[in-house]
Amino acid sequence: MKALLYKELKLAMHPICYIFIFLFPFMILIPSYPLAVGFIYVLSAYPILFLGANKGQQSNDLLYSVLLPIRKKDIVLARMMTVTLMQLVYIAVMTALYPLALWINQSGEKISNPGLGLEGFVSVLGIAIIGFAIADLIYFSIYYKHGKSIVMSTLLTLLGFIVYLSIFTILIPYIPGCEGYVYFLCNAGLGYQFIVLGFGVALYVGLRVVIYYVASKELEKVDF
Repeated sequence: MKALLYKELKLAMHPICYIFIFLFPFMILIPSYPLAVGFIYVLSAYPILFLGANKGQQSNDLLYSVLLPIRKKDIVLARMMTVTLMQLVYIAVMTALYPLALWINQSGEKISNPGLGLEGFVSVLGIAIIGFAIADLIYFSIYYKHGKSIVMSTLLTLLGFIVYLSIFTILIPYIPGCEGYVYFLCNAGLGYQFIVLGFGVALYVGLRVVIYYVASKELEKVDF
């Protein structure tokens, strides 16, 4: 597994992927920028990782990996660990920038971010983490079914993630009568927000087990 992870980080990970996960978190510093939108850029790096810009699919990276004396499910696990690392690093960088973003976005006693903004940062992390798990379930199950469905898996993943975030961070906060929902996520105190985050982490871990099982089974069926 150590050798597979080394291959992922040294060969499969294109430099552009590092730009996505280290640079785009700085968008949290843009005044009034919708907080939840930034998480989409992690998923936007997936086709770069899986295609590899002449290092991934175009050079038959998956076929090469399958021909190695390793289990197919280990190939899936290594890629899942790479994607998980990308997501966690993105969240870590964004979290480190949060105090500065809070200071920049502060306007009197109100924060100007629309929808669920910086005042609900911990809750938004919980929501986004669940969205990551759902997106990975879509992407991995489609991609490893044929081993080359990058376009379809990317489009459906981004569409599913955007719809999911829109419901929780844009649509519901502006529906009349949902003020209690917004208050709970944003203003009910860090204790309640960490409950949301804890639920998100638990669901994230649980779904990753499902993703690993489904994607491994799909890859086993592929005839190279």
